[in-house]
Amino acid sequence: MRLGVLDIGSNTVHLLLVDAYPGARPTPYASHKRPLSLVQYLNEYGAITDEGQRELIGFIKEAAQFARNHRVEDFMAFCTSAIRESSNGRLVLERVEKETGVTLLELSGEQEAGMTFHAVRRWVGWSYDSILNLDMGGGSLELARGNDEFPQVAYSVPLGAGRLTREWLPDDPPTLKQVKELRTYVQDVLADPANELNQYGKPSIATATSKTFRSLARITGAAPSAEGIYVKRVLSRETLKLWTNRLLAMTWEQRAELPGVSHVRAPQMLAGAIVAIEAMKALKIKQLQICPWALREGLMLRRFDHVLFDSSTPLSSSVGVGEVALGDGMGQVPAPVDSN
Repeated sequence: MRLGVLDIGSNTVHLLLVDAYPGARPTPYASHKRPLSLVQYLNEYGAITDEGQRELIGFIKEAAQFARNHRVEDFMAFCTSAIRESSNGRLVLERVEKETGVTLLELSGEQEAGMTFHAVRRWVGWSYDSILNLDMGGGSLELARGNDEFPQVAYSVPLGAGRLTREWLPDDPPTLKQVKELRTYVQDVLADPANELNQYGKPSIATATSKTFRSLARITGAAPSAEGIYVKRVLSRETLKLWTNRLLAMTWEQRAELPGVSHVRAPQMLAGAIVAIEAMKALKIKQLQICPWALREGLMLRRFDHVLFDSSTPLSSSVGVGEVALGDGMGQVPAPVDSN
């Protein structure tokens, strides 16, 4: 079966097509994506402007047509903090559905954390008892801990690399005062979640997902993406501390020249590094193992589970933290909508 997954993120809008069947790993078939930072289209009231909505709708129409051209049999679309936290998010979702025929599933922060954890568990398997996963997006940081397919506890905190760059590190390069204030803020926000997560003891493995963590691992010496997804990649706290000092002295253009860092994400790398270090310190982690699967793959795998079983029947007697019911808004790729 060919499944299309449309991901409306904080930095990028991305349609991924995969071929799979229940019990098999998803195999990428094709993708269509575009850098689109919806937070750059927020007005003074925190609402996504009409221009931003047009950009989003234009891409979604392209994505739906791309899916139809490649004979997608099943289609799912979701959005995260960029729309969830905008003051007119609900109106944007309604306009998207009216003008494109695509229903965006709005995920909560807890659901993001839970479904990302689900992907990590499937990737690392059952050779590890407990998993602690960190996932950093443009708007939020998700933390999840558990022993099963879904976490026992999950947090979403407003520590996304893009958000912190806009709010705390606007200068290029930032001042030492700005960095110090940001570090203090990150420590304060992480204090309560870290205290609860630490009560569970040391995890069997600590993992990290998302492009920001992959980029940080790459600039600190991890293998390039060209070597494939099965190469083990880690992010060391001590090595990252050294690189954080280097990033502080770099301009955005200089950061974009680093391996694994795009122009879109270059401004966010310092904020991302600060969050990563402070989270690892608070959670008593010396290194993170990078997992190539994240939220998108978690939703895919959950979708295939629902294909294998009756989607109207719970797959287990207990529901994991952050688990998503994928019945509504999922199915055949929408037919073209006449906007006239």
